[in-house]
Amino acid sequence: RKPVVLTGLELGPCTTKWTIDYLSQAEGSKEVKIHVSAVPQMDFLSKNFVYRTLPFDAFVRRAAEVKHKEYFLTEDEKYYLRSVGEDVRKDIADIRKQFPILAEDVHIPEYFEKEQFFSSVFRISSAGLQLWTHYDVMDNFLIQVTGRKRVVLYSPRDAPYLYLSGTKSEVLDVDNPDMEKYPLFVKAKRYQCVLEAGDVLFIPALWFHNVISEEFGVALNVFWKHLPAESYDKTDTYGNKDPMAASRAIQILDRALKTLEELPEEYRDFYARRMVLRIQEKAYRNDYG
Repeated sequence: RKPVVLTGLELGPCTTKWTIDYLSQAEGSKEVKIHVSAVPQMDFLSKNFVYRTLPFDAFVRRAAEVKHKEYFLTEDEKYYLRSVGEDVRKDIADIRKQFPILAEDVHIPEYFEKEQFFSSVFRISSAGLQLWTHYDVMDNFLIQVTGRKRVVLYSPRDAPYLYLSGTKSEVLDVDNPDMEKYPLFVKAKRYQCVLEAGDVLFIPALWFHNVISEEFGVALNVFWKHLPAESYDKTDTYGNKDPMAASRAIQILDRALKTLEELPEEYRDFYARRMVLRIQEKAYRNDYG
């Protein structure tokens, strides 16, 4: 249940074929919805980016540029494609359906049963683009086909120090965090790796990750169901909704906290602390140290 970088795997012809020219020609002018950001650090919480649509071949060429002759926001804007299903509310991302020609070039490592497969997310990033720190609820492979990525990871046990809003951390700049605003962040233990073309990173469910594309690059994320299928929210097409039991537990906790508001502050504080102790006693793992 720890991240690991796998090297030397047979990933298919994608590692040599997926040049800018080949990518542009293979899937042609089909339209894709992309993120466009005027700054390198994308923030999902404040939405410091816009969504735009481009023909795939035009998008690939723009994403590979440093300075743009044609642009939406600024001449050095960053581009990011995260493939989605035909209907994002119902369909999962599957490279075999959205990019069938490119899918033929990829051999996905077989470390899980076929019935466990959830999604295969095709990604293209401009050089210098940084994605916000977040966790996913399913195990996944980040397959770096071309280009280089730096990935910073944090253990699930360090969630108390990451200033979470849902599945995402408010700390955008993990290299130079605002310690006045996020004083506990210093307690989070940082793990880091650099993925070269052809490397595969296993990211276990619930591990936080922050990804920086050091070069223009193409990657494929493959998610699979580590838990029994019925554990997951059936409306989840992205693989980032908490398991059903976890969602119910959080709702129950919210109701309990609302009930505590009926008490005076001194009593509310006392019984809240008792609740925390109860949770630690009943639910925390003993081997976390």
